[in-house]
Amino acid sequence: MNTLRTAVLLAAMTALFMGVGFLIGGSGGMMIALVIAAGTNLFSYWNADKMVLSMNRAVEVDEKNAPEYYAIVQALAKQAGLPMPRTYLIDNPQPNAFATGRNPQNAAVAASTGLLQRLTHEEVAAVMAHELAHVQHRDTLTMTIVATFAGAISMLGNFAFFLGGNRDNNNPFGFVGVLAAMIVAPFAAMIVQMAVSRTREYAADRRGAEICGHPLWLASALDKIARGAERIPNLDAERNPAMAHLFIINPLHGERMDNLFSTHPSTENRIAALQEMARQMAGGTTQAAPRPTPAPRQAGEQQPSGPWGQAPQAEQPAEPAAPKPNPWGRNPTGPKGRWS
Repeated sequence: MNTLRTAVLLAAMTALFMGVGFLIGGSGGMMIALVIAAGTNLFSYWNADKMVLSMNRAVEVDEKNAPEYYAIVQALAKQAGLPMPRTYLIDNPQPNAFATGRNPQNAAVAASTGLLQRLTHEEVAAVMAHELAHVQHRDTLTMTIVATFAGAISMLGNFAFFLGGNRDNNNPFGFVGVLAAMIVAPFAAMIVQMAVSRTREYAADRRGAEICGHPLWLASALDKIARGAERIPNLDAERNPAMAHLFIINPLHGERMDNLFSTHPSTENRIAALQEMARQMAGGTTQAAPRPTPAPRQAGEQQPSGPWGQAPQAEQPAEPAAPKPNPWGRNPTGPKGRWS
């Protein structure tokens, strides 16, 4: 089913790309756009993941230079029955993460240094389980291709004046067509991009919670990431907004509405769904789960060293209700902390 959806989406994006070409340059522009779209399809399938990772300046890591982060991904991939994905770190203070790749055998997951520094061990595991859910659902190919096409269409719209201002082309709409290409086409690409992302985030939340076994871990992580994204800019994402839907939380500022025009569902709605899932897993009790809040950092507390080394031990909130065995094999009776 996901393969069919991807094919339909590719056809729709190609048609949109050709429509932009027709508005700019008539039939000749449409044929040029078709050639560009075909090339973009091939490039996106084989190389879009590398391009997305490069644009975010992600660095591949392993068990030697990021042992705990790598071990979490490795154990959760085994828990989900997935091949071990390539594991990347993004040197960015904003807490966030994404997954990419054309299939589970060629997948990659990436987390920011801000995510590893600001979230607990359990919350990081929940976030990476969410990203592995995208890999398992084969969302990554679709989401990465949409990012590539949306960026290309927006770029084509930006060049509309230059491409459409030539009197010698056979553009039947003249300046009106150029103006439409500049405004309508990027907007249409954005709507497709946003709709695809929103429908899949809820499913990835649920499956990610199943993989890690604790919906409230992911609920707490989403709350912390959303709060961090509000305060800390992600300059790479701001420069390339077509990638925003790849992240677990929208990395751009000012996108908070749960409607068609936001790249992600409302964080509050996602947390509520996870809290309801936790109540069901705990036996269907009707008492509302408390809203997760970020763990306050004490005055004078040493900043954790993050994924590049062992972080200092710190007090951690109590485990969520009805805990299950940790899928990565961490001893629940041992010392607790962000990277214990």
